[in-house]
Amino acid sequence: MDSTGDAAHRRKVRFCAAHPFGQPSGLERRIAADSREASDCYDRSHVITVRELTRAVRRTLESGFSEVAVRGEVGGVSRPQSGHVYFTLRDTAQTRDAQLAVVLWREEALRLRCRLAEGEQVVVWGRLAVYAQRGIYQLVARRVDLDGPGALAAALRRLKQALAAEGLFAAERKRPLPLLPRCVGVITSPSGAAVHDILKAILRRHPRAWIRILPVRVQGDGAAEDMTRALRTAASGQTPIEVVVLARGGGSMEDLAAFNEECVVRAVAACRVPTISAIGHEVDESLCDLAADVRAQTPTHAGELVVPDIGRLVEALDSDCGRLRWASRRRLDSALERLERARRARALAAPADWIGRRARRVEDSCRSLEKALYSVRRRWHDSLRYLSGKLEVLSPVQVLKRGYAVVFNSRGIAVRRGSDLVPDEVLRLVLGEGSARVRVDGVEVPRGE
Repeated sequence: MDSTGDAAHRRKVRFCAAHPFGQPSGLERRIAADSREASDCYDRSHVITVRELTRAVRRTLESGFSEVAVRGEVGGVSRPQSGHVYFTLRDTAQTRDAQLAVVLWREEALRLRCRLAEGEQVVVWGRLAVYAQRGIYQLVARRVDLDGPGALAAALRRLKQALAAEGLFAAERKRPLPLLPRCVGVITSPSGAAVHDILKAILRRHPRAWIRILPVRVQGDGAAEDMTRALRTAASGQTPIEVVVLARGGGSMEDLAAFNEECVVRAVAACRVPTISAIGHEVDESLCDLAADVRAQTPTHAGELVVPDIGRLVEALDSDCGRLRWASRRRLDSALERLERARRARALAAPADWIGRRARRVEDSCRSLEKALYSVRRRWHDSLRYLSGKLEVLSPVQVLKRGYAVVFNSRGIAVRRGSDLVPDEVLRLVLGEGSARVRVDGVEVPRGE
């Protein structure tokens, strides 16, 4: 089929698909009038399959919209395990009567510079494509930018709040740096000034330091992926790296954007070895600075933090060794002096005489102790006999034995006065030996009671 016939065929297909019941609009009537074959659209010889129609639509859309930029509002974000991102781009008007399906493949999703969230205003760059299995068209995005002034800063604040809520910036997660690391890993651009500043600072303080440079891009597309892979390599345990320096020179907020990427920040927080961030100048603050264990003001400062000054360390060791020798000598002199005094003691000169004198002193002490114990026992025995005699004299039993009795009424209460007695009441008499029960025949109460 030639190009003219193919164009007429496409016009027929659009016409028939739009109005399968034969009620075209005025515009479509004019289109059909321009084609001499429009009257044949209902002819069965021109019926096509769904696959053919989909292919025709795909050719039209993908050739006519190979590069578009669409502004809209994000909605229905979905992130399956495959790593792709699916969402809907809605019209920003209040009616929101237009929607467009958007897909962001895994490779582009890893390079995403903003955090897609419900209601976010974005501009999506990509191309239109037809999903034949469902007969729908979608926008295959290759780049997503936040729309509007200050949108990048707002997205950065939201990401910072989300990561802080997860505890990635907590102070208790910070680890101390090793005193003298065997190997220092430096993740930075091999052509930048930062790597030279770090190497100069490290080698000036520790000329024999072992440094491994992991070259990465620190700006532009692919920088975040490079740094994430380098951090994972340093933390894999396959290298002897004991501390990692993530560094870059100064720059604008856009230049440092890779250090605010979520994947890089999470890689810094998950790094197995302690990390130092030396990104930009002191006034520049990135999310990697907050996630790292130590933040350096500049790359040179990072080199000074990662290794000690060997010269000063040697001086400190010499000073400590001197103090240790002095303390050891003092302890040794004191021990020798005590040993000399012990050597001159009588116990070592004539041990038999010294032991004999000590034995006689022990025997004398034992005899004195026996005499003292006998005297104390005798005094306690006499005291106990005296107190026992007094208690026996004062005992109520001895009083009863002299002819007295204790009278208890029927309620078991001791009777003290005659007025407490009642005629015919049964009383109990407790005598010096035994007891008796009696009945009251009469009560005589003295006058005055």
